[in-house]
Amino acid sequence: MDADTIKRMIETGLPGSQANVSGADGTHFEAVVISAAFQGKTTLQQHRMVYATLGDSMQSAIHALSLRTSTP
Repeated sequence: MDADTIKRMIETGLPGSQANVSGADGTHFEAVVISAAFQGKTTLQQHRMVYATLGDSMQSAIHALSLRTSTP
């Protein structure tokens, strides 16, 4: 898994979102995700929305993902 793949997965799963993903070791990543879909949601709900875009990768290819989420 690489940062570009994760970015594409997030932006595809949350249309209109902007994701900036970094992490060079292939298992530990940091992501900043901005999406209008987060409006009115708690931080936990926002993070769950991002995790949902990554599906099974969160339990296999991605060991750790540090998230920061916000609305535009």
